Amino acid sequence: MYKGLKIRLAQGEPAIKDLQKASLPELFRGMPQIDGQKFTDGGKKCLEACPTGAILPDPLRIDLGKCTFCSLCTKANPEGAISFTSEYHMSSSTREGLITDGSVKMIRPEMASEKIRKYFGRSLKLRQVSTGGCNGCELELNALGNVNFDLGRYGIEFAASPRHADGIVVTGPVSKAMSKALYETYEAVPNPKIIILFGVCAISGGVFQDSEEIDRSFLKDFRADLYIPGCPPHPLTFISGIMDWLDRK
Repeated sequence: MYKGLKIRLAQGEPAIKDLQKASLPELFRGMPQIDGQKFTDGGKKCLEACPTGAILPDPLRIDLGKCTFCSLCTKANPEGAISFTSEYHMSSSTREGLITDGSVKMIRPEMASEKIRKYFGRSLKLRQVSTGGCNGCELELNALGNVNFDLGRYGIEFAASPRHADGIVVTGPVSKAMSKALYETYEAVPNPKIIILFGVCAISGGVFQDSEEIDRSFLKDFRADLYIPGCPPHPLTFISGIMDWLDRK
């Protein structure tokens, strides 16, 4: 017993006290920056190196909704024209908001409507729907409940049934096999309800965007409320995005 207490004291405080102001190590690849003057070929090599078409030309920009943060673009241009910072505030309330020319240090979503903030500002239950991904996003969502992040302290939790939820969190590119289940899960959630897309696969299809085995008709029929980029997104990207969107301090 004494040894156990001694170990706990030596480990210190594991919980992150302020999730909005936490910092990540430089190894983390977050918000990208672009220095156009360092391109020796106008960014052609970076365009060719990107496996998901996340780099857009004329002028050169990066679509975080397609970016897997693989850093192949930085290796294709060792002069440092593209670099990734450790900034994790990258969530957006619009798809267009995920496209950056590298001049901004972070992306924050627009505030949700007064009605949504009134309903869900103090308590939000979410049902996660895995639609054919690699489980990387699911692991990061699970981490939201551990002692480090403890998302429940803000009244935000995941529900076992869509009938007890206020919205859905979609992960994966939406395979044909999961398309009907996604529709049915969303229909089972009572109104008003929200849609959050978590990860590059949910936002754009990611590396599966050209696959014949995906069916993204749901995302054409319903507009997402919040886009969380990453492959997979860091838990802090999810927390900061949803807190900003709900105007929670």
